[in-house]
Amino acid sequence: MTRPGVGVAITGSGSAVPSTTLSNDQLSQLVETSDEWIRSRTGIGQRRVAQPSVESLASLAAAAGQSALDAAGLEATAVDLILLATSTPDDLFGSACQVQAALGASQAVAFDLTAACSGFLFAMVTGAQFIRSGAYRTVLVIGADVLSRWTDWSDRRTCVLFGDGAGAVVLQASEVDQLLGFEMRSDGSLNGCLTLAYQEQPQSLLEDISVSQGTYQPVAMNGQEVYRFAVKRVPEILEKTLFHAGIDRDHVDWLLLHQANQRILDAVADRLGIDRDRVLSNLVNYGNTSSATIPLVLDEAVKAGKIQPGDLIAASGFGAGLSWGAAVFRWGVVS
Repeated sequence: MTRPGVGVAITGSGSAVPSTTLSNDQLSQLVETSDEWIRSRTGIGQRRVAQPSVESLASLAAAAGQSALDAAGLEATAVDLILLATSTPDDLFGSACQVQAALGASQAVAFDLTAACSGFLFAMVTGAQFIRSGAYRTVLVIGADVLSRWTDWSDRRTCVLFGDGAGAVVLQASEVDQLLGFEMRSDGSLNGCLTLAYQEQPQSLLEDISVSQGTYQPVAMNGQEVYRFAVKRVPEILEKTLFHAGIDRDHVDWLLLHQANQRILDAVADRLGIDRDRVLSNLVNYGNTSSATIPLVLDEAVKAGKIQPGDLIAASGFGAGLSWGAAVFRWGVVS
């Protein structure tokens, strides 16, 4: 529920991507594939990959966060809370505090939120609740992932999909609430369809005591199951969110989906009866950047002038967990 006089406005966006591009043709030198094969099945033409010792998860996240603050006209010291949605932190204890320090957001509490490709949407909803409760007035939400760290570059089923990047938005307390509705879901029974799993390597300490000293394995995915899950559950949750918000789908200006696969984007739009020219897409240039996809495509559309203040956006994130969610909001400050 929204407290009287305490709504949420999304007042700025930003993004950052690594400088190095990896094209489909270059990938064909690593695995048996081709530009035509990848584009026809995914819609992806290239992706960005972070260079070791040059670009970190924290540096990309901080750059995206600073860009969002600049767009909102805010100093970092005005931020009360930083939520970093990531599944690929530089430090397993969390990278949000590194981002806070890099930004100089000395007044902000910062923590990581892990929900894979649903992470940014879940973090945005979480940040909104802190504002609605009256606890904080300014929240910086960042989605960032460096999946190149955990991609099996010999597996053509997965290595063609993923890229690195970061995106961010600023949420601020507002008299007029612009977050009109949201829904979030999880189904752990489908967890095995998409994993970045820990694999233990037992190590004996004493005769009757062992510990695990393993590592994480590359991303593994059952692509067919994830596709079936997405094209069924995403339209459903978007319809529920719109219904509960009392909004007709014809009034939606933009459909903003996690950039997993162009076929999924097209199928969801078709099932909702939304024209494809109202579906935001940039995965041809970046691939699937996990929690970064939604804010990255949002920021590009804002900077290109496609999204204008007051535009109604229906967004959905979905992926590992399996998890999925939706949010309906108006862009910018609207009186």
